[in-house]
Amino acid sequence: MITTSPPARALEPRVHWHRPLIALSAAMVAVVLVSAIGLLVDDRLINGSPAWSKPLKFGISFALFGATLAWMLTLSRRARRTGWWAGTVVAVISIAEMALVLTQVVRGKTSHFNTETEFDDTLFNLMGQMILILWIATFVVSVVVSLQRQQEPATTWAIRFGLGLSLIGMLLAFFMTDATPEQRAELNANRPVTAIGAHSVGVPDGGPSMPVTGWSTTGGDLRIPHFVGIHALQALPLLSLLLVALAAKHPLLAKASTRLHLTLIATAGYTATIALLTWQALRGQALLHPDTTTLTAAGTLIAVLAIATTAVLSRSARSGRPAPPTC
Repeated sequence: MITTSPPARALEPRVHWHRPLIALSAAMVAVVLVSAIGLLVDDRLINGSPAWSKPLKFGISFALFGATLAWMLTLSRRARRTGWWAGTVVAVISIAEMALVLTQVVRGKTSHFNTETEFDDTLFNLMGQMILILWIATFVVSVVVSLQRQQEPATTWAIRFGLGLSLIGMLLAFFMTDATPEQRAELNANRPVTAIGAHSVGVPDGGPSMPVTGWSTTGGDLRIPHFVGIHALQALPLLSLLLVALAAKHPLLAKASTRLHLTLIATAGYTATIALLTWQALRGQALLHPDTTTLTAAGTLIAVLAIATTAVLSRSARSGRPAPPTC
């Protein structure tokens, strides 16, 4: 009697997407739509920005965050229960955080750094505590996902470094919670203050800003490295997947070690960029108005990355074309 084995695909475990994180992304898409309508019909300004701009930006960021973590958890085969619970905490806390942001928008109040009333102060402190829980839960998800090696080494390390840099980007928000020199002077004089902390450095929040992002054009803005750091979660894995997709048509990328080295160079460049943007912001310097020192540092970084990339591709060209990638 002749028996046949089932196809290999049938033997693979079913991939279960993390439903709470997918629900988070779906809820944030709804928030984005509501916020977009709010921008059209509500002309209120909160601290110099359109009232619905913050939930719009937060909604987009949280939607990407939830979808990315949900995808990454499908790649994990170890500690899956731990990853599921940590991902669920991420989803619940993220939705609760957005609920507080929306509450303040409806009230016409700023949600961050607001100490104007006891209620505002309580909400801001609660948001800070929830962000800490969110960071810890994201860290646990990162550990679970990082335990798994992917078939493509570049993707394995892109995911690991993307998660790590995203966690660092989240921590950069704590720079914003420190009182500004002006706020500290008021506190030392026992005078009431309506805010403790700020996005901007060297200038008050609510001044001239870039369209869409709202980043300051007259001083430093810590939201910039915060944003860039958090979205390493998407940028680095996408780069590695792009390199794999291009490898079949471009002989220089056909070797797995070449793709890995290019990913590591990009990671180093991304890390240095976060550091450079943080340094620039802390010096009270607007993104679009860098001084000579900042331009020199940026130029040096670009030159180093270009030399390293050229060296990797040159070595790949000399070594010849291996078999195309399997993933």
